[in-house]
Amino acid sequence: MDPRQRSITVRIFEVYSRWVRYTHWLNLPFMLLMIWSGLLIYWANTAYLPLPDALADFLHLDHRLAEGLGWHFAIMWLFALNGLVYVAYLMISGEWREVVPLKRSFADAIGVVLHDLKLRKTLPVTVGKINGSQRIAYTGALALGALVVLTGIAIYKPVQQSWLTELLGGYAYARFLHFACMIGLVLFILVHVVQVILAGWSNFVRMAAGYGQGDHDE
Repeated sequence: MDPRQRSITVRIFEVYSRWVRYTHWLNLPFMLLMIWSGLLIYWANTAYLPLPDALADFLHLDHRLAEGLGWHFAIMWLFALNGLVYVAYLMISGEWREVVPLKRSFADAIGVVLHDLKLRKTLPVTVGKINGSQRIAYTGALALGALVVLTGIAIYKPVQQSWLTELLGGYAYARFLHFACMIGLVLFILVHVVQVILAGWSNFVRMAAGYGQGDHDE
C-alpha cells in the first residue's frame, strides 16, 4: 500500500467496567458525608485537638453530635457495602490482577516518582491498565477503607464488639487507627484528584464513560 494512502481506524474499547465505575463514583458522596459527619463528632469532644473556630463556624459544626453520629454510622454501612461489592467484583471477574501489586511494582513506583520529579525522562512500562505506583496506592486505599470500617465499629461498640476492640489494641489505639486511616484516605483522594487533573481530561472521561479510543494504521 502506498504510504500516502494509509488510513487510520479509531478503535473504541472498554477501559473500566460498569461495576468498577459505579462503585468508584459512589465512593465520592459516601466519603464526603463520612468526613463531614466525622467532623461533627470530632468537634463535640474536647479531648481531641480542637479545630480553628473560624473553620468550625464556617462548617456549622457546633452542637450537632447526635446528627453527626446518625449520619456517620448510617453512611458507614453504605460505604462498607460499596467496598464489598467492589472487592467481590474484582475477585469474581479476575480484575484483581489489574490492581494487586506485582513484584516489580515497587521498583516501578520509584521510577514513577522520579519521573514526576523530572529526574527521569520516561515512565516505567505499564503492565495492565495501571502502573506500579497506582497498584500500590489503590490496594493501600482498599486496606485503609477496610480498617476505617473495622476501627469505626470497634470504637462505636467497644462493649458489644469487645473482641474486635481488643484485637485492634484497645479503645484508645483503635480510635487512633481510625483517625490515622481516615487521614490516609483523605490524602489518597487529594493525590488521586491531582494526578487525574495532570493526566488530562481523557482519563476522566474514561472513568466516567468506561470507554476509550485508540488509533491503528491500516
